[in-house]
Parts: sequence; C-alpha cells; structure tokens
Amino acid sequence: MRTVVIGATGHIGSYLVPRLVRAGHEVVAVSRGTRQPYHEDPAWTRVERVVADRDAEGPEFAARVAALRPDAVVDLMSFDLESTRVLVEALRPTGAFLAHCGTIWVHGPADASPLREDDPREPFGEYGTQKAQIEEFLLAEPGLRCTVLHPGHISGPGWPVITPLGNLDPGVWRALSTGAELLVPGLGLETMHHVHADDVAQGFELALARQDAAAGNSFHVVSDRALTVRGFARAAARWWGREANLRPVSWEEFRAAYPEHADASWEHLSRSHSASTDKARDLLGYRPGFTSLQAARAAVQAMGLLDPAT
Repeated sequence: MRTVVIGATGHIGSYLVPRLVRAGHEVVAVSRGTRQPYHEDPAWTRVERVVADRDAEGPEFAARVAALRPDAVVDLMSFDLESTRVLVEALRPTGAFLAHCGTIWVHGPADASPLREDDPREPFGEYGTQKAQIEEFLLAEPGLRCTVLHPGHISGPGWPVITPLGNLDPGVWRALSTGAELLVPGLGLETMHHVHADDVAQGFELALARQDAAAGNSFHVVSDRALTVRGFARAAARWWGREANLRPVSWEEFRAAYPEHADASWEHLSRSHSASTDKARDLLGYRPGFTSLQAARAAVQAMGLLDPAT
C-alpha cells in the first residue's frame, strides 16, 4: 500500500512512519521540512520525503498530495474544515482511503463516563468545535472512504506533557518532586485521558490494515484508563519518593495563584474526559501498550526531570 502521511515528522508521525514501513507500506512522508522526526529509526531510510507547507500553498497542497498517487492518506495536521474539504475534493478521483486525526475534545464536557463515540456532544472552543465539524463532514462523505481517530492528551518522549493540573506549568513537576504544596482547583476528581504517541500510531496502523471496519467510523485512541487530578498527582510524586502535598482551593484562588496557567487547566479539567476504547478494540484490534501514567512518565524522563533508573 502506498501511504502518504501528512505531518510525518511530528509526534505521532515519528512513531507511525516506522510502523508503516515495517508493516510493508510504501511510505511518503510529507512535512514542512523544518524538523527531523522526534526519534531516530532506520526505517526512515526507506521513506520518500516530500517538503510541503499546507498553510503557505493553499489548495495547491491538496493537489500535490493527490499527485503522489496514494492508496491511503493519513492526515495528522488538519485543524479546520475548509482545509479538510479541499483535501477530500482532491483525493476523490484517486479512490484513496483517508484517516484523519481528531481529538476527544469533540465531546465537550462529559455527561457520562466512560465516553463512547456516539454519545451526545457539546463541543466548545475553536479546537474541539473545528474537529467535530471535520468529523461530521468526513463520516458523511459519499465519494471517499474516511475514518477519524480521536486521541486523548498525547504524551511520550519529546513532547510537553499535560501535568496533573491540566496545564504545561513545569512548576507542577517541581512541587511534586520536592514535596512542596500544590494548589488544586476543586476536589481534584476531574479526569484527563492521556495516551502515548506510539499507541495513537498503533491506532492509525490498524485503521489502514482494516479499512472495511474503519471506514465511516470514528474511534477513541487512548490508554486503558483515565487519571483523576488527585490520582495523577499522587502517583507522579512517588516517582521522586514523595507524597503529594495537595491543597484544594476554589477556582478563583487557583486563578489568582497561577494566572499564566489557569486557563489551560480549566480547558482540560472542565471537560473531565474518560473515553472508552471498546469500539477500537472490537473493530480494529486496538490494544494500548502504555498506561496514562507510563506515557506521562516517559515524557517527564525525556524532559530531564526524572532519573530513568528510579
């Protein structure tokens, strides 16, 4: 299968491209050419590399992708409906299979747990709303077989990991590693669902291998279980041999204490997502290889904040 991966040197693509090469795909890796893959792998020597800038090239980008004669396209880098629409129009004559990267944020605030793909949705914010629109468009597309995979909070080496407070504040890790007090908004029972980038790559590899099952469907690709704020913080503190020193506060107090990071925390924690992988397991054979905690720990180790020997 000749497979074009858009965003091939990003966090997911860095794992997906070698997976596809080892599975026998003829891989065309499309990227802006501004960076190398996150991880070295000898499989990259067997990959065709194409430099293209989606934003700068406009509709010409989609035409270039179609001209690569793909049997399948994995789109890891579309964040608005119009860009996806243009790509679909270019791919229709090719008959290629299209696998799009979405997000569990298409759900908005959770009404039930774990979330299922067909649960009622109330997305909010530009990112989740745009991804929900893209999914609706692709799964209703009559002229092209499409599937959408929804990762959780992508984690792993080389990528800033969402902390137990739902933000990217390095001070959270410092507090947990030293036993310093950490303010927690509310009771700390909100959930976040992390996933290792290699497990997201696994999901895309399986979708390409099982196109009949994947076409017309969307799937959650996350770890087996989500983590609560409290549980994540307590487990992470033990990486350094500490007990988490958590103090519940109101959101007003939290915003006053962490003004630069409070909005990100609210974006993550107000959704309180825990997503089911049953559909991906049943139809694709998806089996995550990392827990949420393992995925986060790998990222923290790569940041140099944790001794790999501990």
